[in-house]
Amino acid sequence: MSSTLARPAAAGDAAVRDVVAPRRRTRIFALPEARWAAAALVLFLIALPLYLLGAPAWMWGPLFALTYATGGWEPGWAGLQALREKTLDVDLLMVVAALGAAAIGQVLDGALLIVIFATSGALEAIATARTADSVRGLLDLAPTTATRLADDGTEETVPTEQLAAGDTILVRPGERIGADGRVLHGASEVDQATITGEPLPVAKQEGDEVFAGTLNGTGALRVKVERDPSDSVIARIVALVEEASETKAPTQLFIEKVEQRYSLGMVAATVALFALPLLFGAALQPTLLRAMTFMIVASPCAVVLATMPPLLSAIANAGRHGVLVKSAVVMEQLGQVDAVALDKTGTLTEGTPYVTDIRPLVSSGLSEAELLRLAAAAEHPSEHPLARAIVDAARIRGLDIPPAQDFASTPGAGVSARVQGRTVAVGSPARLLDHHTGHPAIAVAAGLEEDGRTAVLVALHGTPVGVLGIADRLREEAAATVTALTELTGTAPVLVTGDNPRAAARLAEEVGITDVRAGLLPQDKVTAVQELEQAGRKVLVVGDGVNDAPALAAAHTGIAMGRAGSDLALETADAVVVRDELATIPTVVALSRRARRLVVQNLVIAAVFITGLVIWDLAGTLPLPLGVAGHEGSTVIVGLNGLRLLADGAWRRARSGRGQ
Repeated sequence: MSSTLARPAAAGDAAVRDVVAPRRRTRIFALPEARWAAAALVLFLIALPLYLLGAPAWMWGPLFALTYATGGWEPGWAGLQALREKTLDVDLLMVVAALGAAAIGQVLDGALLIVIFATSGALEAIATARTADSVRGLLDLAPTTATRLADDGTEETVPTEQLAAGDTILVRPGERIGADGRVLHGASEVDQATITGEPLPVAKQEGDEVFAGTLNGTGALRVKVERDPSDSVIARIVALVEEASETKAPTQLFIEKVEQRYSLGMVAATVALFALPLLFGAALQPTLLRAMTFMIVASPCAVVLATMPPLLSAIANAGRHGVLVKSAVVMEQLGQVDAVALDKTGTLTEGTPYVTDIRPLVSSGLSEAELLRLAAAAEHPSEHPLARAIVDAARIRGLDIPPAQDFASTPGAGVSARVQGRTVAVGSPARLLDHHTGHPAIAVAAGLEEDGRTAVLVALHGTPVGVLGIADRLREEAAATVTALTELTGTAPVLVTGDNPRAAARLAEEVGITDVRAGLLPQDKVTAVQELEQAGRKVLVVGDGVNDAPALAAAHTGIAMGRAGSDLALETADAVVVRDELATIPTVVALSRRARRLVVQNLVIAAVFITGLVIWDLAGTLPLPLGVAGHEGSTVIVGLNGLRLLADGAWRRARSGRGQ
């Protein structure tokens, strides 16, 4: 994140360039898996109409052969390498099944199988590469250099990795802080949204803690380093993301075990069906035909399509409605969640401060409009988020904002200016009321803060004349979303936020949340998620910032809000709400549950067909055309059943029947 705050250009420019430089991203077609899968798909789509229209074999045959080669050589080679490690990879089995289908004339069936598995491998490679890019981008948040102060006060620019606990660094206005530490001298506002998620800059003065990678405001700070760079909060975020991203979900582990057993069983059965009759004197041709028929009818094409069409159709439907679900595994996992943890800023709220209260003091004689007009005039030259909120409030009300003169800004205190000949000060009540013990403005400010708002005092010629209340705006659909998620999971969501407890409690009360965990750092959010999972819950985390990324990665499933979401949160999350509509989250969870029910239906259908055809082939004489027809019939049935979720009506039913 870049800053428009003015600062000296002499120091820290390299660090700022590192921060604002475009984040490195792996291009999709830079991955060989994606290139081979795309080539196989294009060749298949060209050959398919020729095959279906009855064109000569010399027209579609080479195209299908190239489909097999481009889509199958990589998983086939990987499967052969796995055999060297005494592991039978299901991808190799699929390639063998596809070749077996081609050997007995079922070229289309084998080509389709090749395309499906090549595409799946490409998606997995893309997800892995994007996650790695995100972690590297997060490391760029921390500056590469820092200004270290010697005991005699001389300055030395050093790489941040050379800093050690006990060092003192100088952080100039507009620079990013190079290490976790504590302020020794100076005052400023620090934007630490990347760490805590709090939308407003936090005033820092002597004794306050600061974090590496956060952005300093208009004041200079001297900071004593308290942690080595490798142990900073930002470094721990990276470690947490990497650790959680490398773990496998229990469902994935179960699937891998099933694949191994099925692969071994199918290969053993095929070999036995071919070899044993020959040992007892059977003829070669009918024995080979029986074995190849078995290879076709026992092929898991129907099983593959039993799972993928419902999940992929649900993914496509969700995408049309603004929710990007990154894989079929994620779509399946969404339907399993039974607990939800929601971030506050940028998730339940819009992440933009706005003026909620205008409280002129009776003794001032000012109206609400005049109080806001004076405050907006004084704040107009400032770039502080609170200042923008005050100016925007005046403009929305159509107030004329007079020009300000002699503008001055004091970090952590506020601003002052001359407005139409009057001295106006706007800022922190604690600082501006320092010499006004017992003043009525103190009670007004305390009441606003008790309600979870940020209080801003307005003074005229040094005398308090009113207080403004500023808060983050609650999303219109927040309460309805919380209710819908409660109906789906059976328990109300948990609020996990880095914001202050008063603001968090106030918002939770508005939306119907009772379990509030506020003031959390990223590792604290991960701990909260892990506590829920240790209790046997499958947790869905919804967040938007870098500080949410570890929790998104550690959870059973993570969803990022797209409009204000950080790159890391968007890449780490399993799904992204692209249109930033919170209400789509319970809908996509309900859609996932419908998809999982269709998967079960399809698996039953596929199992019945495969079992019946295999028994027929083993116990009697299954004609090859009938075996292929039965196999293809089961594939078509489960495919069409899964495609039901492509219709817009499926999304509407998921929205209207979330609790079912």
